[in-house]
Amino acid sequence: MEQRGGGNIIRIRGLKKSFGPEVVLDSLDLDIERGQTLVVIGRSGCGKSVLLKHITGLVRPDAGEILFEGEDMTRFDRKKLFQMRMHFGMLFQSSALFDSMTVGENVALSLRKHSEMSEEEIATVVGEKLRLVGLTGVSTHYPAEMSGGMKKRVGLARAVVMNPQVVLYDEPTTGLDPIMADVINELIRTLQRELAITSVVVTHDIKSAYHVGDRIAMLHEGRIIFSGTPDEVRRTDNPVLRQFVEGRAEGPIKPI
Repeated sequence: MEQRGGGNIIRIRGLKKSFGPEVVLDSLDLDIERGQTLVVIGRSGCGKSVLLKHITGLVRPDAGEILFEGEDMTRFDRKKLFQMRMHFGMLFQSSALFDSMTVGENVALSLRKHSEMSEEEIATVVGEKLRLVGLTGVSTHYPAEMSGGMKKRVGLARAVVMNPQVVLYDEPTTGLDPIMADVINELIRTLQRELAITSVVVTHDIKSAYHVGDRIAMLHEGRIIFSGTPDEVRRTDNPVLRQFVEGRAEGPIKPI
């Protein structure tokens, strides 16, 4: 797939998705700029994870287009969609490591399936990615031997092992104590800088959003109602966004 310089690496227009009578995404528009970290915030259950699944092609929209490098992914056949996914990495909320595999085997999985590297080359790459996330000497350990924060970092090493153009993060700080959450936030920034990747982070953690985001977009009632820099979020008079970032019960967003 041809890579273009500058501008938006992903452009979403008119995205619609319903599950039965429930409208989750309602004519959603969103631009994701190359090399930046975009954070999508919103209440739990508002559709943030569904949006990520559309970006990777795991869910097909009812209508709309998702342009990646100028090509509409919603029109890709299965083979081309699989090829497109090679440009993406994903850190799952639960880390999604395979308990029966060692740390090294978990990180190396994509390399073994989708590259022609020798075992020696794979070991070198795995070691480098684990070093990037602050984990050395753990390749032979199993996930059950690790803390939640360590598992997140292993999952992050696996997400970047193929040197993707885009890394997607689904609630990366959920379940972590404040110190480990800050470690993960720093890693998101470090990997963006060192690997020149574009990052999309979905979260309801405002502290994390301010820390990692070049831009922050709010998803509410199926649409992006605001997109701007962290400073613009802090200064906004948008009542929905203001209530959310301040964590107030009173306001236009009603408790469910």
